Amino acid sequence: MVLRPPVEPMLAQAAEAIPPVSPRATAVAYEQKFDGHRMLVFTPDGPGGRVLLQTRRGSLIQDAFPDLVAAAERLPHGLVLDGEVVVWDPEVEALSFEGLQRRAAARARTAPALAARLPAHYVAFDLLQQDGVELLTLPQGERRRRLEVLFAARALTAPWALCPMTTDVAKAHEWLETWTDVSGVEGLVVKGVTGRYLPGSRGWTKVRRRDTTEAIIGAITGTLVRPQLLVLGRHDTAGRLRTVGRTVILRPDQARHVAEHLTPADPEHPWAGARFAAAWGRRDVLDVVVVRPVLVAEISADRSVDHGGVFRHPVRLTRLRLDMGVDDVPRFGAGPAAAAG
Repeated sequence: MVLRPPVEPMLAQAAEAIPPVSPRATAVAYEQKFDGHRMLVFTPDGPGGRVLLQTRRGSLIQDAFPDLVAAAERLPHGLVLDGEVVVWDPEVEALSFEGLQRRAAARARTAPALAARLPAHYVAFDLLQQDGVELLTLPQGERRRRLEVLFAARALTAPWALCPMTTDVAKAHEWLETWTDVSGVEGLVVKGVTGRYLPGSRGWTKVRRRDTTEAIIGAITGTLVRPQLLVLGRHDTAGRLRTVGRTVILRPDQARHVAEHLTPADPEHPWAGARFAAAWGRRDVLDVVVVRPVLVAEISADRSVDHGGVFRHPVRLTRLRLDMGVDDVPRFGAGPAAAAG
């Protein structure tokens, strides 16, 4: 059967750490996880056909990425790739998630100019179809071998990249600790080498690197006696308190401890009347209570941070830092790895 969009991509379930290796366990592969958008690339079955680019949710967005379409026209017919699209920002010399958001939202008439300023790259990690023959039932290890042969035979270079992969768990741990310092690399995906490709199934495991840092509690949801989650901020270089994200829902013991130290906001609170998105990139807002921004929280955050220093995923409260003042907190824009001590 020839694959045609929409095809549900296989997904990964989150884990806190790289799963332990058992002598009896099926062999596994570890791939670097990039902070991009999931994308399937379909080349035409024959001459005259169109290259199609499909998002994770099944939308076709080839008009937004004319540079990838042009590059894909030089690939073999009847091919379906699975991977991540990322965007390089020459001004900051780093991968840019914000740039990727702009590219994905571009209309056909503005996309070429935007592509020239913010070129897209495609990190391929799976081969779902080759020469018009779907490969979903083949083991992951065989699909990977064929993908590597494709890259070698075609001498593929930018904008195409082969996702780094290893079967060495020690190397995987090294990647998680060191490669995630590189902008755009946020963790690992663990895959069984013998597993088939299961559309829509969470049959893989993703492990994001997490770092400990500090932020200021500027608002809460719930009440002063029963806080539910914390809205966090950091001061910028001008001394303004800027929002950096929110926590997940607090555990009951955490909520009780935080409530003991919260104080009502002063009338001149810098966030008075402000609206806070429920999640990064969302339009719905939180119902918050501003509090006096004097309490420091130690948090655990992953590497998904925009250039302004905002955490895109909810962070976790580790503990209150009653020994620290707000001037000890890293400045806005410092990112997830910065910690005051």
